[in-house]
Amino acid sequence: KSIMRYLLILMGVVAAIWAEQFSYEGYRVFRLHISNENQLRALASFNKDEIFDFWSSLRFDGKPTDVMVKPETQQILGWFLTATGIRYEILIDNVEDAVQKERIIQQRASLMPEGISFTKYNRHDEINAYLNQMVREHPDIASLESAGKSYEGRDLKVLKISTDPSANKPVIFVDAGIHAREWLAPAQACYIINQLVEVAENRKLLDKVDWYVLPVVNPDGYEYSHTHERFWRKSRSVGRICNGTDGNRNFGFHWGGAGASKEECSGNYMGPSPFSEPETQAVRDFILKYKNNIKLYLTFHSYGQFLLYPWGFTAELPENSEELQQLGEQVALAIRQVQGTTYIVGSSTNVLYLAAGGSDDWAKGVAGVELVYTIELPGGSEGFDPPPEDIMKYLPETWEGCKVYNQYIEEKFGK
Repeated sequence: KSIMRYLLILMGVVAAIWAEQFSYEGYRVFRLHISNENQLRALASFNKDEIFDFWSSLRFDGKPTDVMVKPETQQILGWFLTATGIRYEILIDNVEDAVQKERIIQQRASLMPEGISFTKYNRHDEINAYLNQMVREHPDIASLESAGKSYEGRDLKVLKISTDPSANKPVIFVDAGIHAREWLAPAQACYIINQLVEVAENRKLLDKVDWYVLPVVNPDGYEYSHTHERFWRKSRSVGRICNGTDGNRNFGFHWGGAGASKEECSGNYMGPSPFSEPETQAVRDFILKYKNNIKLYLTFHSYGQFLLYPWGFTAELPENSEELQQLGEQVALAIRQVQGTTYIVGSSTNVLYLAAGGSDDWAKGVAGVELVYTIELPGGSEGFDPPPEDIMKYLPETWEGCKVYNQYIEEKFGK
């Protein structure tokens, strides 16, 4: 009887949670095959009011572009694609079905024993609990520092991983989850922690290099994407018309430039002023505090399979672009050798599009971090992120790339 009662309570809780969720019933995901510059420009112009939600980047590099479309605009998009000759297929016929499927797997995984898991997407409280656990169980190399709090008061915790904090070693700083819906990114950050702290054979990576990891930059949005609106992207700060700011358009280096929107309801809204969000302030202040030691900044996103370096505000290249390209190609090779996953390496603007106000450009252009990369992880075939059971298909391969970064920083900056 007690088991049945427990199951009934659980079903009631799940039903209540699902009732709050935004419904994507009838939404479709179109997979577009753009073959020339004219088609690219036409589609960008057609979407100037952001009536479509691009899940992957608008490009014609041989990779398709995925776009989620509301029921009321699907016919309009179909006419446009036919008129411009853009080939397409329906990747997801009903997005709500994919969301429900993911939600069921997540709920099933939540019944497992407490603790971090790499076969589900962990909630923010679970991630912070994991950071606390690492400090308790491995106080010889793990310590916590607060980077501040989110708009809604959640703790922004950085795990500092070092065998000797007094040794003044070069630092690799990692953050993830600035965009709420990109759930694979915090999972990757946690896996990096797992490998550095819990796997004894990796301790040698810490001989001459320290790692600092902030797994979720935007915990308010991240939680909202779990509990209310799966494809929410921005922060949760309260606006006049619409809530939230795109944290990756909110940094104060060429803020408000191309690729950033002044419209509050846009997914790319740049905010009312540079660093208007407490989350971007936290990243800024933490990097500035350790800027003399941070030699590499890695910021994880999804999806697209790109290794991007500055600049995002211009097509011009930074002074060390050759080094950034060569190192990126070494990392991409290490990832590809695991199971054939290919990453495109290049500057943000030249590989993707103009996007001013990003954390990567600011870290290099203002804080002076020498080596900076935005890593766009793989996506899922039936949803935005890989299904929970496929998470471990991707985390280990990216870790192999991280080891290449570690070796490079050790050889160039290690004492």
